[in-house]
Amino acid sequence: MEWLWIILGFVLIVLGILGSLLPVLPGPPIAWFGLLLQNLRDPNPFSTQFLVIWAGIVIVTIILDYVIPIYGTKKFGGTKYGAWGCTLGFLLAFWMGPWGVIIGPFIGAFVGEMIGGQDSNRSLKAAFGSFIGFLVGSFLKIVVCFMMLWYLIKSIW
Repeated sequence: MEWLWIILGFVLIVLGILGSLLPVLPGPPIAWFGLLLQNLRDPNPFSTQFLVIWAGIVIVTIILDYVIPIYGTKKFGGTKYGAWGCTLGFLLAFWMGPWGVIIGPFIGAFVGEMIGGQDSNRSLKAAFGSFIGFLVGSFLKIVVCFMMLWYLIKSIW
């Protein structure tokens, strides 16, 4: 029975890694459930404190995944119009799947900057910042999921 929990945990963490690349799946929470399943093994490989800390890391990662593109927009010269456009673009394009989540903030930041009276070059620069922010957020999620995979593998040996 122990190997069943190990295999299911491994599958969930791999799905979490894929979810970090495909914006439709919530990668880190899925991977965290892979760690949580490991406590059905005997003896429990992870303490409650360990799992609570990782739950906190996952929550912070999720929050940062939404905040970083907005920060990227501002860092690349965007105004509050671009930041709002980035957020609204994400929310409106979420239903379009992976491409919508990638392109939505970019287009939203661009349109927001244009509505705010910026020229197209500055608007494009702010939109590029939102895309860079998206990439940084995805990288953060991948790192967190791979760390959970490492702990799962370490718990086996």
